[in-house]
Amino acid sequence: MANDYYATLGVRRDASPDEIKKAYRRLARELHPDVNPDPETQEKFKEVTQAYEVLSDPQKREMFDMGADPYARGGGAGPGGFGGAGFPFSDIMDAFFGSATQRGPRSRARRGRNATLRVELELSEAAFGTTLELNLDTAVACGTCRGEGAAPGTHPETCSTCQGRGEVQQVQRSFLGQVMTARPCPACGGFGSVIRHPCPECSGDGRVRTRRPVKVKIPAGVENGMHIQLAGEGEVGPGGGPPGDLFLEIVEKPHPIFNREGDDLHCTVEIPMTAAALGTSVTLETLDGAEEIDIRPGTQSGQVITLAGRGVRHLDENGRGDLKLHVTVETPNRLDDEQEALLRRLSELRGEERPPGKFSPAQRGVFSRLKDVFNQH
Repeated sequence: MANDYYATLGVRRDASPDEIKKAYRRLARELHPDVNPDPETQEKFKEVTQAYEVLSDPQKREMFDMGADPYARGGGAGPGGFGGAGFPFSDIMDAFFGSATQRGPRSRARRGRNATLRVELELSEAAFGTTLELNLDTAVACGTCRGEGAAPGTHPETCSTCQGRGEVQQVQRSFLGQVMTARPCPACGGFGSVIRHPCPECSGDGRVRTRRPVKVKIPAGVENGMHIQLAGEGEVGPGGGPPGDLFLEIVEKPHPIFNREGDDLHCTVEIPMTAAALGTSVTLETLDGAEEIDIRPGTQSGQVITLAGRGVRHLDENGRGDLKLHVTVETPNRLDDEQEALLRRLSELRGEERPPGKFSPAQRGVFSRLKDVFNQH
């Protein structure tokens, strides 16, 4: 067999059509005369193209696999040769210029950019939701030209260079024949039309910047750092294009009493040791209003009193988190003589003059516990 087309393209004999096409395009980029004008390279390019024409055609490939070279008789000049209908001009075009399909004019209307706005909320607003009136500095459609970009009484005119196609074609001659390429029209920028008289209000952009009010509804249960997307509330695009989206970044203000952990609220109450021993009640201003909290006799420091359902509403769900009251028992550090005598008398009555104390292992940190786990393996 005079020619081994598989070896020319560098593929196996069982290569798929896609593998053959990829191999040809890779070699065509390397050997094309516009890239490498060396005469030997041009000859190699002809061989690669001939091999691809045979192997990309199922009938010619089958003939070649059976031992017959489709080019043996006509030397490549007859039907199916370089001048025939089977020559892969479209694949050469794809290899160098991409698809040869005409794209047509570009639209002046493009989607607007997204906008982000930081919104500060009180804890109660984040917990129960609220409706806010916001002022947004953004781009809106020009009221003078209604987004068209042309001055009143005028309209965009068809480009005389590309006749409205948005692209111009250029024909180049090579040893393969005429090669046609297309590129965006330099006169109209690919739009297919030109604005001879731009709108004096927006200078042809089709939009102007202004401050507009936006009414937004904040759902219950949002928290610090969360983003809320409002579709179509962002900037209007150039040429009167559709608006982008508005993203609200939630910033939760610190609360003077409560710390938030998820949907639960935490606070600390300090009570004297006598109140802890005898019991008392305190008034707490919760998110739902003032509430009397009973401190039972014998309450210890560090004890947690849980008020179920007094926390933040669950986002997109029913129910609420809890409010957890952490008790701290305050020990007096300054006593007058009468107070000291009373405490000593109480100590005698309870038999606590020399308390033995109760010892237990100290609470270890999480890193110490993790270290023990790793040492066991």
